[in-house]
Parts: sequence; C-alpha cells; structure tokens
Amino acid sequence: MFDKQANKKFSEKSLIFKRIKKRKCKLCSNKMNIVDYKDVEFLKNYITERGKIIPRRVNGNCAKHQRIITKAIKKAREVGFLPFQVE
Repeated sequence: MFDKQANKKFSEKSLIFKRIKKRKCKLCSNKMNIVDYKDVEFLKNYITERGKIIPRRVNGNCAKHQRIITKAIKKAREVGFLPFQVE
C-alpha cells in the first residue's frame, strides 16, 4: 500500500533546487541617473551581438534605469552610433 521509503526519496529530491542570486542594478549602485547616448562602449553592454536590447530580467536593471537605457540606445541608433541590426 503505502511505501515510506519511496515517499522519503521523492521528498528529498523535490527539496533540492538551485537558488538563483538576484542581480543588482549597476546604475543604482553607481548612482547614475543620466545615461549619455554618445557613450557607445557603455551601451554595447546592453545589446546583443545581433543588435537587440537585452531585457531587464536578464541584465538585472531596475525598471527606471532600463527605460533610460532603452531610450539612450534608440537615440544612438537614430544618430548612427549603434546599428539597428548586425549583418
């Protein structure tokens, strides 16, 4: 009927999980409120090799700074400092 050993093994395996460390916002820790669209080396850290903007959940930014970075990347693309897509 009820097997205690099988139940014990199942409960031990279900408790094993890897805790992921929450990433901190780099801009909050450096107390940066302004991101310059001309600073291409800084903005390259927030786009992929293909030119896509890295999402907030991946790079660890807070929502406020992610919006600022996104606007700066889009402005740099319009001016021509960053590519829209890489060929």
